[in-house]
Amino acid sequence: MEISKQEIFWILRAQAGDREALDELLKLVQEPLYRYIVSLVGSRTLAEDILQEVFILIYRKLPWLREPELFRSWAYRIATREAFKHLKRERRWTEASVEETALDELPAPTRDSLTPELVSQLVEQVSPASRAVIVLHYLHEMQLDEIADVLGLALGTVKSRLAYGLGSLRKLMVNQ
Repeated sequence: MEISKQEIFWILRAQAGDREALDELLKLVQEPLYRYIVSLVGSRTLAEDILQEVFILIYRKLPWLREPELFRSWAYRIATREAFKHLKRERRWTEASVEETALDELPAPTRDSLTPELVSQLVEQVSPASRAVIVLHYLHEMQLDEIADVLGLALGTVKSRLAYGLGSLRKLMVNQ
């Protein structure tokens, strides 16, 4: 994730207590973080609540961020943790158990059959762990190593969650 010099400047000023710089920084990440959280929890209202908690955590913990160029990854990591915490609390956290080998044999969906509405409906049915990886990789265009850093996972785990999630999507497409 590329970060601008202006963003680094805002981070350093916000760490020094400058409220205007903090406001600019939060405005910059508000929309992408909100979209990411909505894609994880499936509810705009819940996502708004979670985003507020994320902003509070960013405000409280920003002084301890040692490398300003890692701000966005750090913010996504906080958002992921908070979203998963809410999902667990609401008992909506379930992992589907499907044999990966059976998923690999399913045909891939054709591009013509994929509409944005259908894709978003299908992604909501994938486990939250796989959904986070899919959303960060395809919608937020992060590399797998960046996703591993954001989620605090090993690269191999990120790859397997992506494969599992894509396999689940293939299966859901076949059943449509």
